[in-house]
Amino acid sequence: MSTAVKQFHEEEAIGKTYDFQVARRLLRYLKPYIRLLIPALALTLLLNLLGILQPMFTQYAIDWYILPRTTQGITLFALVFLGVQFVRFVFSYFQVVLLNTVGQYVMFDLRREIYNKLQHQEVAYYDRNPIGRIMARLTADVDALNELLTSGVTDLLGDLVMIVGIIAVMAYKDWRLTLITLLTVPMLLAATNWFRKGARQGYDMVRTRIARIYAFLQEHFSGAQTVQIFNAEAKSVARFAKINDEHRKANLDTIYYYAVFFPLVDFIGAVGIALIIWYGGFRVGQHFLTLGGLAAFIQFSGFLFQPIRDLSDKYNVLQGAVVASYRIFKALDLPILITTPAKPLKQGRAEGRIEFENVWFAYKDNDWVLKDVSFTVSPGQSVALVGHTGSGKTTITNLLMRFYDVQKGRILLDGVDVRDWDLQSLRQNFAVVLQDIFLFTGTVESNIRLGREDISDERIRWAATEVCANNFIQRLPHSYKSEVKERGAGLSVGQKQLISFARALAFDPALLILDEATSSIDTETEQFIQLAIDRVMRNRTSLVVAHRLSTIQRADKIIVLHHGEIREQGSHQDLLGLQGLYWRLYKLQYSDPTRIEQTKEEEEEQITYKPRGPSFGFSEGMG
Repeated sequence: MSTAVKQFHEEEAIGKTYDFQVARRLLRYLKPYIRLLIPALALTLLLNLLGILQPMFTQYAIDWYILPRTTQGITLFALVFLGVQFVRFVFSYFQVVLLNTVGQYVMFDLRREIYNKLQHQEVAYYDRNPIGRIMARLTADVDALNELLTSGVTDLLGDLVMIVGIIAVMAYKDWRLTLITLLTVPMLLAATNWFRKGARQGYDMVRTRIARIYAFLQEHFSGAQTVQIFNAEAKSVARFAKINDEHRKANLDTIYYYAVFFPLVDFIGAVGIALIIWYGGFRVGQHFLTLGGLAAFIQFSGFLFQPIRDLSDKYNVLQGAVVASYRIFKALDLPILITTPAKPLKQGRAEGRIEFENVWFAYKDNDWVLKDVSFTVSPGQSVALVGHTGSGKTTITNLLMRFYDVQKGRILLDGVDVRDWDLQSLRQNFAVVLQDIFLFTGTVESNIRLGREDISDERIRWAATEVCANNFIQRLPHSYKSEVKERGAGLSVGQKQLISFARALAFDPALLILDEATSSIDTETEQFIQLAIDRVMRNRTSLVVAHRLSTIQRADKIIVLHHGEIREQGSHQDLLGLQGLYWRLYKLQYSDPTRIEQTKEEEEEQITYKPRGPSFGFSEGMG
């Protein structure tokens, strides 16, 4: 098992939690809905107080009507009994509605706050935490809190009221028989304490295992295609079976405590009733207690043991909610490391001058990915970053957009450290086209606009036309209104790339980043992609990350990276003349000498090539 996975599982096991601190914090979410909560709590108290009257009705029915064998007034008595039950029915309806309304509002607020926090977390947070685990915060943990709010707290309060009320009424009627009844309470409390400790540990284990299942499912559903390509279904099923089996075992361990506790409570309750019958029989025989009073005591005993039994179960609901709250608040309390400074020195549209000054960066500790990197990109210049996998190309672009902060050195945009820029304004200056294009569920139009209301339909169509995407979009069933499935399923890689270029042009960024944008494209589609690249890069500062050197030969500058260091800089021809690292990379891709000559001829043709048809310049008012 990898270190990252071990760390994840260890983090899931929560030790001591501070119940009262969590409870106080939860009150903040209840405060806006106090006008709904107070009536709900009042109704809960009334419902339980009315419930105490039921044994009293039993006693009076026996003593007033059954034993005397009289029917005078029995109709009115029955109607009063039905009236009380109807009032309980009405009160119960409004209590459930009010409590669930409060619970749903609190869940809505919590999910919104968590999602907002996660949207502003730095990219490094998602590197450290499995997506399944993050999803569990928004789903299972929030649901656990809803169970607490809608049933746990109110039922707990109602049970306490019921217990106190029943003992008070029983003591008023016959304190000696009440003491006999309460003889079994110490046994019940001991059983409850044993159950509480064991079930709490089991519940934590179940939560840990379900978090692992979330993480596993998210990863393997996202990578379903890769699993099938490499015929790894059997191995994936086996791994899931193991994780699923651990979850089953954790649940079975918890079930053991339930299987022992609830029958034990029933047995203790039966002992209590036996004591009531034994001693109460003597009291009835000595005329210190009526037969109806004995029947009421037996019924009171059942009512007394039921809430004590329920308290144990509700305690586990409470503890589950505390664990869920702990995880939720832990996520909410995580500091956002990448933020806008209190007084940003720069905002608005950038000119596009980039400067890296002695930049050192590591994702973890001192495992440096970039080492003393320095270079300059002038406004409107196109710069290509090349090098072997892991040389730091993509890291440079991520640092420029401030997805991470450097440990040493600084990165300047228009002469201002990116850490001193307004963060939203900084990223608005960039458009990124990646190799793996991410399209959201929605329409083609919405995927180009991405929520920007200021981008008109006309601009969307103009941008798509400029990057050669309009033709295939028009052939879709509903043109720009056509639905896009999750992650762009149903569209080819090239079509998704063209949509991403249309998105970039529609946003009109000052700087453009192309990260392996043509590495997965066939030759025919690459011609359209190349036209789109040329159009989007025009009059913009551009950084191009590519393994295929044929796509970056016309860049103004090529920076060659090796093990996080800049080894060479210059134009394509200058770097070939050096016969250094770039020259060796070039030879690897074009090992056939005749192919090298053909490539040189193609390069000359590309330089002199001019597309037919309308101009690719900006339309008036859209530059």
